[in-house]
Amino acid sequence: MHGMNKIPAAGALPAGPSPWRLELTETVKLALPIALTQLGQVGMMTTDLALVGRLGGDAIAAAALAHVILFTAFVFGMGLTSAVAPLAAQAFGARNPRMVRRSLRVGLWAATLLGIPLSLGQLWGEELLLALGQQPKTAALAHDYLMGLAWSLIPAWWFIALRGFMGAVNRPQPAFWITLAAVPANFILAYALIFGAYGAPQLGILGAGVATTVANLGMCAAALWVCYSQHPFKKYQVLGKFWRYDSHLMKQLVAIGTPMALTFLLEYGLFGGAGLVVGLFGSSALAAHQIALQIAAILFMIPFGISLAATVRVGQEAGRKNPAGARLAGFVALGLAFGFMTIMTVIVVVFRAELPAFFMDADMSDSTQIVSIASWLLLLGATFFVADGAQTAMAGALRGLNDTKIPMLLAAFSFWVVGFGGLYALAFPLGYGVTGVWIGFTIGLIVYCVLLVTRFHLLTARGYLPDAPKAEDAFAKAKPLPAE
Repeated sequence: MHGMNKIPAAGALPAGPSPWRLELTETVKLALPIALTQLGQVGMMTTDLALVGRLGGDAIAAAALAHVILFTAFVFGMGLTSAVAPLAAQAFGARNPRMVRRSLRVGLWAATLLGIPLSLGQLWGEELLLALGQQPKTAALAHDYLMGLAWSLIPAWWFIALRGFMGAVNRPQPAFWITLAAVPANFILAYALIFGAYGAPQLGILGAGVATTVANLGMCAAALWVCYSQHPFKKYQVLGKFWRYDSHLMKQLVAIGTPMALTFLLEYGLFGGAGLVVGLFGSSALAAHQIALQIAAILFMIPFGISLAATVRVGQEAGRKNPAGARLAGFVALGLAFGFMTIMTVIVVVFRAELPAFFMDADMSDSTQIVSIASWLLLLGATFFVADGAQTAMAGALRGLNDTKIPMLLAAFSFWVVGFGGLYALAFPLGYGVTGVWIGFTIGLIVYCVLLVTRFHLLTARGYLPDAPKAEDAFAKAKPLPAE
């Protein structure tokens, strides 16, 4: 593999009676607060959607379209800033604390430089949606939502980079507590701004977007304060010489993060494209689709947290030049994600009729139809929940090895050739409508899962590890920070 050194696989597992049990314990300890942080973040989106749902089906459909526009930008930046985690984890495993700080610093720089143009680009969301054939009323409401949401990108990406740094040094708990505090604060602020409560102006759907932006700014500020001033983070001096642009390490972050960003974009693009296709069947179908996907997103956050933990665990073992440990960490993460999603799938199938009702006002004329469609989509979703959890765990493990280019190509094939091609054919030529859309992207996710598991197995069976991240020579000669 390009950029990797072959390392013998023999004799690298840590001593102990049960390395699987030890790795499982370490992964759970790391994954649990990360996963709970992810749940908190999706919890803010869920409460926003539930509040917006009180404005009617058109408002939910508009929120779905606004998320397509915003998250197309967001997931690209998320991929780039997520590269902080493997770089910092590898540096931590190699006992190079100065490189840990530099990995965070270039992530913050990347988030800022990318965020300025992409935030401004949100202002043309309505024109884009109209060009894509969406209904004018829904597009106008989506524009109002985006006016509040657009400014959340940079603080959200900074928080992702800071969270990745915390996880890389085995201290992910502060990000969870920050998120936990943000959930009720976001709910209260969103309620006040949407409905004009507590003396706030009544902004409707715009208020939901403003509340999300304010919550992200608060989370970013809190995380930055923790990393700057609290033990054990403050010894890394995360804002030290922040103005210094580390071009060499930035190139490494871009080389690793750009394929990650494109992979996230390909995956989200599949769901976003599916939403645009569903929108052609009317606002009730689109609202039901958005509700069902939001429930799926809640489930997905635990495997996604496991995925982030897998990136750190595999990256740390890679930094220690331990290929067998990296392989073990990846497969433990896969087993955790598979087991969790299997249990959750059964629960969703049992309660598929009750869950969508949470997002709707029962007194609205279209609520019964929307809940019925969403319930049917959740039953169909039982076919992809497990595959979705497994693929994200494997993707995280591969990111820990800096293996991002091949997974990107596999994503392009799985999501767009198989997934989108299948859903479009099923929805229109074959006449299955919204049902065909869900069957199509389910097939794409299953194919991607199989390909990633095969990729990780073949890569780690041969004992390959990534090269350690490097900075410019002038920086490398600087006095090292205190060791962990």
